[in-house]
Amino acid sequence: MAESTQAPAAAPRRNLIQSLEIDTRLLGMIGAFIIVALVFNVLTDGRFLTPRNIFNLTIQTVSVAIMATGMVFIIVTRHIDLSVGSLLATCSAVMAMLQTDWLVGGLLPLGHPALPWLAIAGGLCVGVAIGAFHGWLVGYLTIPAFIVTLGGLLVWRNVAWFLTNGQTIGPLDETFQAFGGISGTLGEQWSWIVGGLATLAALWGLWRSRRTKISHDFPVKPLWAEAVVAAIIAGGIMGFIWILNSYEIPGRVLEREFEARGEVLPEGFTAAYGLPISVLLLIAVAVVMTVVAQRTRLGRYIFATGGNPDAAELSGINTRLLTVKVFAVMGFLCALSAVVASARLSFHSNDIGTLDELRVIAAAVIGGTALSGGVGTIYGAILGALIMQSLQSGMAMVGVDAPYQNIVVGAVLVVAVFVDILYRRRTGD
Repeated sequence: MAESTQAPAAAPRRNLIQSLEIDTRLLGMIGAFIIVALVFNVLTDGRFLTPRNIFNLTIQTVSVAIMATGMVFIIVTRHIDLSVGSLLATCSAVMAMLQTDWLVGGLLPLGHPALPWLAIAGGLCVGVAIGAFHGWLVGYLTIPAFIVTLGGLLVWRNVAWFLTNGQTIGPLDETFQAFGGISGTLGEQWSWIVGGLATLAALWGLWRSRRTKISHDFPVKPLWAEAVVAAIIAGGIMGFIWILNSYEIPGRVLEREFEARGEVLPEGFTAAYGLPISVLLLIAVAVVMTVVAQRTRLGRYIFATGGNPDAAELSGINTRLLTVKVFAVMGFLCALSAVVASARLSFHSNDIGTLDELRVIAAAVIGGTALSGGVGTIYGAILGALIMQSLQSGMAMVGVDAPYQNIVVGAVLVVAVFVDILYRRRTGD
């Protein structure tokens, strides 16, 4: 048999995006965020991209972003949760009453160091219990999640009202308020330290991933592509820290802090707010939820059930119990968001969390979570929440009235879903 003299086919040339192996959907969302930021920066005469506004933007995004990470699991399993804003209000009311009434007096004196932590624990337990109850109604009684959580939207909002007798409860404990943002930051030095550690952790993750692929004979990116990705990640993390550290604490606030300690503010002394504790909490939630989604049996079961519920059940997955777990996780994250939201306000109000259910669902969908189930990412939901908050904050700075803001947000949500449908048709997902 004669040997073939035909030359082997040349490997197809890869463009820059293909070489870097960057998710095109993620790239598109980052591009959309950059466009939104630049447009509003022009419209506000450069005020949108100032360190002060970026600091405020981050702490305003945290509460919705935390819940959006849980909404990814809910939507991936082909359910929906319309009660997250009302559940946040109930958990906030419970924590506020624990700090100001229920635990104070007979059990603990006002200002006791254990008071805020017991309040947070109580709120988290309530959130998990209500979430698991929703999951039981959906999973075991087979009531559609839309109906269960629509009922929850009405029930828990009014439960919160009855718990507080319709009153605003506050001020909350100072330690508790530290989870809100401005009154709880790491300061300049610790922010640089945390940023450096986060950068090292990200670079170690890239190196470990490359070694794992090589050990299993999987194709890897060229070294120059790895270096570019590493530089982008490191630059993004440290640049974010630099921006936050550029927002200095006003002089009068520093004077009051020094006066409280019986000291005099030195001439020329300045201090930066740095990384808010609430943002650090969001980062921790994002890491944990990503690990759960990608590295645990629970995560594999969630995405398998969302992809094909019947096949998942036939393969031995207890989809009913899984539903309870997913809604319990959502309840826990709602309670965690209640900590951040009420701490940022420094009190509990009756309208806290209003319309958050729509913002959370919109953030998850804009972030690429498919309403048909089976597809979604944690980082996408967080980026979706940031885009949503950027739109609202930018329009508020320009002077757009609230009704028009909601019109724009609603239109953006519809357009985002339409673009997602076109993307899936093109890629065959």
